[in-house]
Amino acid sequence: MASILIVNDQSLQRLGLRMLLTAEPDLTVVGETARGAEAVRLSAALRPDVVLMATPSPDTDGIETIRRITRPVRLIADAPDSARTDRLPPRVLVLAPTSREGHAHAALRAGAGGFLLDNAGPDQLTAAIRVVAAGDAVLTPGLTRALIDAVRLQRTPHPVEQHIGPDTFTGRERDVLLAVASGSSNAEIAARLSIAVTTVKSHVTHILAKIQAHSRVQAVTYAYESGLVRPAA
Repeated sequence: MASILIVNDQSLQRLGLRMLLTAEPDLTVVGETARGAEAVRLSAALRPDVVLMATPSPDTDGIETIRRITRPVRLIADAPDSARTDRLPPRVLVLAPTSREGHAHAALRAGAGGFLLDNAGPDQLTAAIRVVAAGDAVLTPGLTRALIDAVRLQRTPHPVEQHIGPDTFTGRERDVLLAVASGSSNAEIAARLSIAVTTVKSHVTHILAKIQAHSRVQAVTYAYESGLVRPAA
């Protein structure tokens, strides 16, 4: 059962999304809000699997809201670093109007686990939620190429490049990162590398921790920005 928090500043749209999602036997809506600041608070309190952010919030910058929601939570705030444990944050799926497709790169860099245009059908939306809840990434058709192009044109290097290079990874982690960058799901990576899906998830978790990223989409961005993967011409 995947739990979902709906963030949308239109009450009728929130109602429609709630009705759609609660009709699915494996999805449950644990809360809803119109405002970004409240979304951050509810995300920490309710710990949903997925935050469905359907529109930019009116009181908080939408990108900053995503960044705050996806930031790992320290369970022992005053403990030494060696004794601290992080709670995995919710995954954010952005459901945006077609006119805001250009904001996808910023949303994904902030930590969003997926980006879907709001002209997607009900089946596409519910399928995307399940994929994001499982830890995989969702990008609306055609957006993957645009994301790669945006990375190629980015003049400012990714912050993690300053102190973490591709040689930081083990051989298997490098294989998994390359597969993630190609857009493969956990199941596809497991089949390709002849390892268990749980092992793939473990490797992805270690990779994200090493590059200080919050989502596998950020891992894709890192793979291109660091030169580990080079886009085809």
